[in-house]
Amino acid sequence: MPIQVFRPNPLMPAHAYKTYEWQAPLGTHFRKATCAEVACPNYLNGWRVRVENLTPDLLHTAKTSGRKYTEQRVTDGETWLVFEAGQPCFRAAEHRARINDRPPLYIVRDGDHRGNPRGTKARLHQRPDLWLEDFAEHQQALADEIKKG
Repeated sequence: MPIQVFRPNPLMPAHAYKTYEWQAPLGTHFRKATCAEVACPNYLNGWRVRVENLTPDLLHTAKTSGRKYTEQRVTDGETWLVFEAGQPCFRAAEHRARINDRPPLYIVRDGDHRGNPRGTKARLHQRPDLWLEDFAEHQQALADEIKKG
């Protein structure tokens, strides 16, 4: 289910707004990581998979994956493969860890969630203090306009 975002109806056209954001893109700011590095709950606690929910191919893959497991039969038609803690989970290849020494990208765009009608290029600040200064100057300009009426 997609996340619902509440946005009040804007009072001005999109070109009257600026969007301030920082990003840490997956491709440049994260690296592959192990289950242990990301404190994967399956790695820490073990996990189980219901046999009846698996296709024959997936069942074969689970049983021949090299991971330690026990087969636990609960009743007729309910059997589980119970995997021990301390071994890579089946999603280990998807784990990512943030590259800590790589600062986020500090971006200022013209427009808002509706877009950038003027098509101006986004500005990329090299330091967070410059991004904050840009934001503060923009806020002050808005406050000055409001004072004028």
